[in-house]
Amino acid sequence: MAELPAAGLVDLGRRDYQACHRLQLALVERRRRGGAEDDLFLLTEHPPVFTLGRRGGQENLVVAAEELARRGIGLHRVERGGDITYHGPGQLVLYPILHLGQAGLRVAEYVGRLEELMLQLAAGCGLAVGRDHRNRGVWVGDRKLGSVGVAVRHGVTYHGLALNIDLDLTPFSWVNPCGLHGVAMTSLSRELGRQVAPAEVKKALVALLPAVFHREVNLLSGGLPHDAACFSPCSGDACHSSTEVR
Repeated sequence: MAELPAAGLVDLGRRDYQACHRLQLALVERRRRGGAEDDLFLLTEHPPVFTLGRRGGQENLVVAAEELARRGIGLHRVERGGDITYHGPGQLVLYPILHLGQAGLRVAEYVGRLEELMLQLAAGCGLAVGRDHRNRGVWVGDRKLGSVGVAVRHGVTYHGLALNIDLDLTPFSWVNPCGLHGVAMTSLSRELGRQVAPAEVKKALVALLPAVFHREVNLLSGGLPHDAACFSPCSGDACHSSTEVR
């Protein structure tokens, strides 16, 4: 297979979940019409929000939806794989917008690379983590540290991974995370007994991406590609013609 051109990496900072979701859909359409040089990685964190994947139901939400509304925490159903999860400040989120076929990847291999990225990030902080047959992602014993939930539309990936670095874990107690009963979520800071700065892990992620995805990755200091706003997100049933994995 020919060497892939460099992919781009955009640090979005903290961004509203729904705005970021709309952006992903637009970028999926842009990538579908473009070439391998249009592959992108979006790096972000979100204000507090719960999301329900295709397999998710509110039976795994153990507090009333009204209580979330009172606290100003959104609850959104999306087309990624999996069940319910929480995003919040101090959690690192990566959304790759990649064409799997042109990258020579199958879905299972792609998910494995997302897990490998989190495994190496945790190891770089001095924490040994692993995989678990119960659910994709990375684990410290019976505690889950990072999650993977992806969707693929027209061969292009969106959604991605979420790694808990230094965040308030309380909202995870309001759900059965990823639909799993009796599973606690954890963070790098909790496991290491020290405060781990998200900026520290973000820097390491930027350095690791090329080795994990076997291609050059360039940080786009100017932000999103200038033509990103020219593509409209899908609507209606077209949004749901996707493969989902969690």
